[in-house]
Amino acid sequence: MKPQLFRYRRPLAVLCAVLAVLLVRLPSAPPSLTGSPVLAAARDLPSGTRLTAEDVRTVRLQPPPSGALVRLPENAALAAPVRRGEPLTDLRFLGPDLLAAHGPGLVAAPVRISDRSLASLVRPGDRVDVLPAPEGHLTTPGSSAPPSGPLVTAAPVLAAPPTDETTGALLLLAVTRPEATTLAATPHLTLTLHPPP
Repeated sequence: MKPQLFRYRRPLAVLCAVLAVLLVRLPSAPPSLTGSPVLAAARDLPSGTRLTAEDVRTVRLQPPPSGALVRLPENAALAAPVRRGEPLTDLRFLGPDLLAAHGPGLVAAPVRISDRSLASLVRPGDRVDVLPAPEGHLTTPGSSAPPSGPLVTAAPVLAAPPTDETTGALLLLAVTRPEATTLAATPHLTLTLHPPP
């Protein structure tokens, strides 16, 4: 080693050590933004929530889920609870897209279940059989007896809107038009969970 370089050996070693420490402590460069921008829940959201800009945030996903939203629909109401960070798709909202996912010829029928605690066990996506509740068996003279079996079988639950009522609970089911008419004409209803196929 040349004498003039030997003289600067210690300062150079100190300088290299300082540079090494600085490089370790420097924040790493942010990852490049990849993926498609989609909307996700900014917080846990209950069923029935009408979303506002404060309820969502934009995230990037690669690939994005089918039906992922890039902008918030007007007056969009959730058909089911959503967790914070969960991407929002068209089938998360009440509306024609949600109903169409269950096949043609169906309507969305609101059904009030007499037993609120029983209805609380049901979640959107479940399938239920709807039957006349025991108090619904009372008939007036001259009226026909209610059906003894299920009024509707394996009806998909579209939504379970929150309610402040102390008795009864509302469910939104995908049923045929004749089934919707039968359900509307039956004053007291109960349900059972339909076994999976």
